[in-house]
Amino acid sequence: MEELTIVIGGEQGEGIESVGEILTKVLSQMGFSLYGFRNFSSRIKGGHSDFNLRICTGKEIYVNAEKVNILVAFDKASIDLYLDQMDNSSIILFDSKSVKSDSFPLPKDGVIVIEAPFQELASELGSPIMKNMVALGMICALNNQSGSVFHQVIKNRFIKKGTKTAELNIEAFEKGYAFIQEKNLYSIPLGPVMNSKNMFLSGNEAMVIGAIAAGCRFMAGYPITPASEVLENLIQMMPEFGGVVVQAEDELSSIAMAIGASFAGTRSMTATSGPGISLMQEAIGLSGAIEVPLVIIDTQRGGPSSGLATKMEQSDLTAMLGGTHGEIPRIIISPSTVQEALYDMGTAFNLAEKYQCPVFIAADLVLATSKQSAEILDPLKFEMDRGKRVTDEELAEQGKVVFDRFAFTKDHISPRTIPGQKNGTHHATGIEHGETGHPTEDYKNREKMMIKRMNKIETATLGEDIKTEGNGEDLLIIGFGSTYGAIKEASEGFNMKGIKTGLAQIRLLHPFPADQLESLINKARQVIVVENNFTGQLANVIKQHISDHSKIQKLSKFDGRPFKPSDISNFCKELV
Repeated sequence: MEELTIVIGGEQGEGIESVGEILTKVLSQMGFSLYGFRNFSSRIKGGHSDFNLRICTGKEIYVNAEKVNILVAFDKASIDLYLDQMDNSSIILFDSKSVKSDSFPLPKDGVIVIEAPFQELASELGSPIMKNMVALGMICALNNQSGSVFHQVIKNRFIKKGTKTAELNIEAFEKGYAFIQEKNLYSIPLGPVMNSKNMFLSGNEAMVIGAIAAGCRFMAGYPITPASEVLENLIQMMPEFGGVVVQAEDELSSIAMAIGASFAGTRSMTATSGPGISLMQEAIGLSGAIEVPLVIIDTQRGGPSSGLATKMEQSDLTAMLGGTHGEIPRIIISPSTVQEALYDMGTAFNLAEKYQCPVFIAADLVLATSKQSAEILDPLKFEMDRGKRVTDEELAEQGKVVFDRFAFTKDHISPRTIPGQKNGTHHATGIEHGETGHPTEDYKNREKMMIKRMNKIETATLGEDIKTEGNGEDLLIIGFGSTYGAIKEASEGFNMKGIKTGLAQIRLLHPFPADQLESLINKARQVIVVENNFTGQLANVIKQHISDHSKIQKLSKFDGRPFKPSDISNFCKELV
């Protein structure tokens, strides 16, 4: 087979993550293209959780498949959730201890149902908790993968618990593998690998690596799903590069610390989700008023309030665009793949320092927590731009004791000093101020300062502000963030039917690339805007910048689940 989807599901805390991590690590090293999506509950233990892994031999993939080939069920909920995604070539492996064979309806004709003794085989080794490794062995046997290649990865995973524990887990894996082989059960082997990748990362992991590669050396944050992994991974990695990470007491202190570190000259950041963005808005306004560079990762999740903490939504766009009281410049970047999330961090820090303003990374839960195959990191893509940093020599030449930190310039960007530089002294206050930073309510100064701040980001660009694919004459599908994968596959399906379809994934949400998008819209007969929120926030932004609204239709999804390609194709086929 060129493609295979495996789902492992059960109660949270049953080791599903371990199965997924080991399986994906080996397959990634073998060169398969992978996409792994985690569905989890907002609690530490209990509640349903599953890991959906799509494996492909010949193309890059950015979304889950809609068909499940192998379902490994530790609980009945897994079968209930995925039974309708199976066809007559699928296999169900269910735990005979926790799921009764008569507790779910008979599947479609041809689906193979295997009552698998996960717990029983694990108990023979003295610990039923190792049932996840028994299941992993069965999965590998069904895929016709060599069991021996998994041994070292299993050992590395469990060796910190002792050699005996690692050996028992390998033995549990072998028991599951032998069970499938002895039964001579039907297997669905994958075909030869046609492409080669080097990393398998979640968006959170990619942004962490990207931040360090970009020269970030200070991060302050407060744990919040789904951004906590950014904080946790940076705590482990940042000290190795001479940096500092602080887990603050709340989101307000987190962003205040990041602003302070940036003011002192260090590349600094914070990471949070929707509730944290709400709490940070006043301080975000401060960073805009005193023109301090700052990078903020927002991994959007279901709202409002605590909402759906572990589910998908893209409903923070309005908050990122204008959540502060008063008006400040800000730049909003929207990565649509793990690869982009990695390199966008370098771009974000460069833009923050060049334009001296907050830069948002508008991630979302699916991008942040799902894993994708990605090419190995290229350090040459992280050339640093520190902006208008004034040197000690330049300060000595000016001969002034007080520095015009907020000087009016042709490009509206003022030269910047950091504390400790002789002749670089200036005030930095959230109160409206003049060129030296001293407070003033002079109306002429106010007008000039607002024009200076708001106009300085006019030239900001990513180089590829809109990612486009396809022709788009008949149908143009617009989105942002992780919707890219579903839009891409839906577009490819229409193109195969002779419908000229294109996608436009908006990568720079602010300042908005209006002229480029309007040109694409003018060429299209029908335009659909796809987004995970109720009000159509992206569609509304587009309408603010585009003159012709007549072709634009909204496709919104807000039930906590990501888009599937069929969600988009079913909606669009009525139009084309």
